[in-house]
Amino acid sequence: MTGDNGNRVEQVTPYGTHETAKTEQVRQMFDSIAPAYDFMNRAMTMGIDIWWRRLAVKRLKRLKPQHILDVATGTGDFAIQLHESLQPQHITGIDLSQGMLDEARRKIQGKGLESAISFEQGDCMALPMADGSFDAVTVAFGVRNFEHLQQGYQEMARVLKPGGMLCVLELSTPRQRFIRWFYDLYTLHIIPWIGSMKSGDKSAYRYLPQSIAAVPQGDDMLQLMRNAGLREATFKRLTLGVCTIYTAVK
Repeated sequence: MTGDNGNRVEQVTPYGTHETAKTEQVRQMFDSIAPAYDFMNRAMTMGIDIWWRRLAVKRLKRLKPQHILDVATGTGDFAIQLHESLQPQHITGIDLSQGMLDEARRKIQGKGLESAISFEQGDCMALPMADGSFDAVTVAFGVRNFEHLQQGYQEMARVLKPGGMLCVLELSTPRQRFIRWFYDLYTLHIIPWIGSMKSGDKSAYRYLPQSIAAVPQGDDMLQLMRNAGLREATFKRLTLGVCTIYTAVK
């Protein structure tokens, strides 16, 4: 079941074609929407995404990680929140999109955090870091964009130190029928309309609900973590099931 679900999300692409690899389409999409990304995040979630990130950070507090890798770091929101809450020695953010990283660098420059957080462009399918480099690896709202989901998990597990934690925050679909009706109305119709008005890229915001529906959820996601050699895999659904925190330990 997990393998089938993993294959499903890998087949969902931002521009609906398989002539170009998903990785490249994701890069193009985020370069396109980077200037509007933060506005759309706040608008789509009504600001609740900030609270979701706070809950994810709390999962890491007991470990007191000093070196953290934030995969699919985007515009750097999660990396900044990790720094403010955990005060580690250093956070490295990595992302496919140069446009998103440009926004992230502007943020940390404005906050004077250049020595605490660094960003680099790269692909999570082949992380340019040595084995066992980090006390914690995080990824917020990014795993559904991986071209090969299991490979991405294996790479994140590889760069974790023994005893280190992987923390994944990902959007998910509500299970309750009544809530699901409103959720589908909002994600399938309202979000693409707002997204096209603000960013000019309607395809990107059609891709969002399609990728959420296709990504493995619950126990299926945990199995991907276990397949990557991680243990103590758990998940917690948030806000009526529209977001889920997954954690596992190496």
